[in-house]
Order: sequence, then C-alpha cells, then structure tokens
Amino acid sequence: MVIPEVEQMFKDYSEHPARTMAMRSMSCVMSKDRDTWLSLWAEDGWVEDPIGKSFIDPTGLGHHGPEGRAAFWDSNMAPNSIVFALKDSFACGNECANVADITITIAGGATTTCEGVFAYRIDDEGKLLSLRAFWELDRMMATMTAAP
Repeated sequence: MVIPEVEQMFKDYSEHPARTMAMRSMSCVMSKDRDTWLSLWAEDGWVEDPIGKSFIDPTGLGHHGPEGRAAFWDSNMAPNSIVFALKDSFACGNECANVADITITIAGGATTTCEGVFAYRIDDEGKLLSLRAFWELDRMMATMTAAP
C-alpha cells in the first residue's frame, strides 16, 4: 500500500522495485502502520538510522532481525509524527536512495527537520533487506522548534 501523499511525491519517477519498496516503507511510517512496515522486511534485514554510533544506536551496529526492527519502530516511529518531503530519488540494481527532508513532531509538539539520504535495499524476493539513513544529528538539532 502506498498512501496518496507518497504517491504524489514520486509521480515523476520511473517504477522500480526498490523505489516501490521505499514508497511502501515511507507510507507505513507516515500512516503509523507498524504491522505492515514490519511485514515488508526480509528475516535478516536491518535498519541503520543513522549510520554509525548515535543516541538511537549506541553500538553503531544497526537494528537487526524482527525484534531489533520492532524495537526501533517502537522507540522512534511510534511516539512521533513523521512526514517525508522528497527532494530526489535514484534507483538502480536492488537499491533506491532518496534525498529527503523528514519533519518530525515529537510528543508534546516540538518539531525538527532531518535532512538526509535514505537508502533502501531489497533482496531477490523483493523484501526489504536494509534501510540505511545518512543524516547528521547537529544539523537536525539546529532545526528544533519548541512546542506551540
């Protein structure tokens, strides 16, 4: 399922299996559809968001397997409202890299914008194998606005 807001963002891009998976993942995040998002993944898939060590991933090894991905959702997507604004998309091989701004509204109403490159890789069965997000914490924090 792809929600209309995401469909509109990608209307000028060619169809590609990895791009379609990126669109499905983004739709799940924006509509807060945890179960469908978790079903998109290959058993051994992982999330690196952001890549490397961070407050989200202190080890820098990513969130692996069903339990790791579920915990990532519950800690990061579930409590927040997340809206993507696509700037560009590049699909080739089994991957799609999207350049986007993500506006995050945190519980309580504060907002921040995360600029980044979000790379989705699918396996040969079309399941999501990895989601790797390139973004910088200091740049995101600089956009933080207080709750109204």
